[in-house]
Amino acid sequence: MKKRRSSKVILSLAIVVALLAAVVPNAALAAAPPSAMQSYVEAMQPGWNLGNSLDAVGADETAWGNPRITKELIQNIAAQGYKSIRIPVTWDSHIGAAPNYQIEAAYLNRVQEVVQWALDANLYVMINVHHDSWLWISKMESQHDQVLARYNAIWTQIANKFKNSQSKLMFESVNEPRFTDGGTTDEAKQQKMLDELNVSFFNIVRNSGGQNATRPLVLSTLEASPTQERMTALYNTMTKLNDKNLIATVHFYGFWPFSVNIAGYTKFDAETQNDIITTFDNVYNTFVAKGIPVVVGEYGLLGFDKNTGVIEQGEKLKFFEFFAQYVKQKSISTMLWDNGQHFNRTSFKWSDPDLFNMIKASWTGRSSTASSDLIHVKQGTAVKDTSVQLNLNGNTLTSLSVNGTTLKSGTDYTLNGSTLTFKASQLTKLTSSGKLGVNATIVAKFNRGADWKFNVVLYNTPKLSSTTGTTSSFAIPTAFNGDQLATMEAVYVNGGNAGPHNWTSFKEFETTFSPAYSEGKIKLQQAFFNEVNDATVTLKFHFWSGEIVNYTIKKSGLTVTGTAS
Repeated sequence: MKKRRSSKVILSLAIVVALLAAVVPNAALAAAPPSAMQSYVEAMQPGWNLGNSLDAVGADETAWGNPRITKELIQNIAAQGYKSIRIPVTWDSHIGAAPNYQIEAAYLNRVQEVVQWALDANLYVMINVHHDSWLWISKMESQHDQVLARYNAIWTQIANKFKNSQSKLMFESVNEPRFTDGGTTDEAKQQKMLDELNVSFFNIVRNSGGQNATRPLVLSTLEASPTQERMTALYNTMTKLNDKNLIATVHFYGFWPFSVNIAGYTKFDAETQNDIITTFDNVYNTFVAKGIPVVVGEYGLLGFDKNTGVIEQGEKLKFFEFFAQYVKQKSISTMLWDNGQHFNRTSFKWSDPDLFNMIKASWTGRSSTASSDLIHVKQGTAVKDTSVQLNLNGNTLTSLSVNGTTLKSGTDYTLNGSTLTFKASQLTKLTSSGKLGVNATIVAKFNRGADWKFNVVLYNTPKLSSTTGTTSSFAIPTAFNGDQLATMEAVYVNGGNAGPHNWTSFKEFETTFSPAYSEGKIKLQQAFFNEVNDATVTLKFHFWSGEIVNYTIKKSGLTVTGTAS
């Protein structure tokens, strides 16, 4: 965080420096010539995470609901175009007692088997010490010698097991290293412990023989966060180690309010976009420009852990498109976090093909998007021309079609610069069935990149009904009438925001409320009521059509009464 100075002289100098920087971007941070390790990292692009399998906390790799990893899965990931795979591994349940901390032979062999499948598929492979970070490494301040001995024993055995593996295998010292779970709150102490772990890891691997003398080693910032203070600390560690085969890593799940859909951040707006720009300008300047390559070891949206529908489809696609192309500009490679919610582990199909197509297109260039992927037509009202803004991103619109039938320019739509207008006559035709909901999908094709799809939605004002329930089971009967819920506000009738994160009236999607469209309900979660006083609360439901519907609930102990406005 920069300190403000009142001196006019210093201010004038700052202006001159800013003007010079505008003329010569990153003038003081001219990029170092690409190194062999930079080329290695760029060859890893794109990457994918085999999440919630070998990193699962439990008896085996199926403990968190995923099936056993198969050779076919790895081959299918490679066939999708991925060049690298991160295989997170949690060792905790498979380590014997002190002083040897012997890893179960069967488990170590299983990790080796999966690694070899990936190497045979010609993938770059990253393995690590994963959820051990919060399970026991976090206790390092109070159990220093025990934690360090266990950590060292693990890496000594891993290094020995894989020392003859090809250089496409890399080791990551520890995933999202953190010590707050163990009670450490002092940032300086946390950084000191992380530095000790990273240096110990480095020395163990480098002294273990074989290919490990030059094997690429991946070191993370504290908690894998790309804050400047934490990146600087990692840079200092890596400079001290003075090894040309080191890679820095951070994780990125986007601007937090957008990433979980809270505080009204339902759209991929300028603030969310600028968060990407600022973050990766800093990552580039701290590492890449100084000759240290970077891998974003995990990326995605935090809301996906609850439901991939937490973020509206079009807004989600815009996030992934912008993120991918911007990071690519900075010569940073990325690895998609996938715990099974994206690529099915048995059918080998994407749960959201449009999302994958957008990601895949970003590997070679930019895709065009639009201000929205939703075109709303209200039932019983006069249909009007509807305009959207295209984000062409250097591309050209080549066609619009519905079910394979090409729409006619000038008759069905007009394009004026980047303003695309759908004619009322065409929208009337597309919604003539009178059925509420998505009536048609208009596919926009461009000369490059992924398609963009506009869903034409016939809707009416959603209707909520009165009901009663409990704090552990409360659902509002809802006729969505073709519309979709964007967010919810909760405010006490007597003033003040209700529910968790009471600094905002807008609550977190899925964590506090959840639409169940097939059931005709909006569920209010236990987590919401856990932080609601016994009082009357006004709820305001915002829908993507722009409709806003009010509702009142009264909480009294475990009983909740809901009243439609």
